[in-house]
Amino acid sequence: MATGTEPTSPTGTNGVHTPSRAAIPVRHLRTDRWWLAPAATAAALLAFIVYSTWRAFANADYYSAPYVSPFYSPCLAENCHTMRGGPNWEIFGSWWGLSPALLILIFPLGFRLTCYYYRKAYYRGFWASPPACAVAEPHKKYTGETRFPLILQNIHRYFFYFAVLVAGVLTYDTALTFRDEHYAWGHMGLGSLVFLANIVLIWAYTLSCHSCRHIVGGRLRHFSKHPVRYRLWGWIGKLNERHMLLAWSSLISVALADFYVFLLASGAFADPRFF
Repeated sequence: MATGTEPTSPTGTNGVHTPSRAAIPVRHLRTDRWWLAPAATAAALLAFIVYSTWRAFANADYYSAPYVSPFYSPCLAENCHTMRGGPNWEIFGSWWGLSPALLILIFPLGFRLTCYYYRKAYYRGFWASPPACAVAEPHKKYTGETRFPLILQNIHRYFFYFAVLVAGVLTYDTALTFRDEHYAWGHMGLGSLVFLANIVLIWAYTLSCHSCRHIVGGRLRHFSKHPVRYRLWGWIGKLNERHMLLAWSSLISVALADFYVFLLASGAFADPRFF
């Protein structure tokens, strides 16, 4: 009996419209504005890419005592601004003439680029693979992440370790913000709150990572024999439920922290001090 979905020779030849797939005449049956979500995601990610690229190559206005931009910390080149008590590690000597941000941003950006949530976000937003749930993708075939370059997504677990190190440095930077412009301790400005909010979100996003959850509780046959790891696994699991929210919140907060330092360093306004 004919069902109307027998393989035929459809007019299209890409994605689901190939001779071996069911002959459904319409691309999808969704009637809502499904394209808004991937479009908004693509626009937001593109805005961050443009902003972070500008700031990374600017090589200026990234330090205003006691604040250092998270895009430039730790500063690993000799051409960094002198930051009293800051993370100045001159691993790269005078031969490095480019922006020092290019030496460090590869690690947090690599962590986000290979993140499970961000993969979904930019696969849908930029590649339409697929553009949305129950919407056919336009590609001829699907190979997942088994071929180059997407097979490199599997190094996400290693970027996690680097992300923890960077988060540790940013925590140190946040502690240094409780000084004034003369490096005296016991002071707090508006920037201190900006950095404090940022580091909380950075740690929450990093620890909510699927790789972190697996490291803490993966490969355990009996949770009852590992009560500490089980408790940690449960806490991280609760964070993991909000991984998408934390991904976006921390992305916005790190950009705002950098922009705040830019405003101070460029002389746009002075940092309000509470005490």
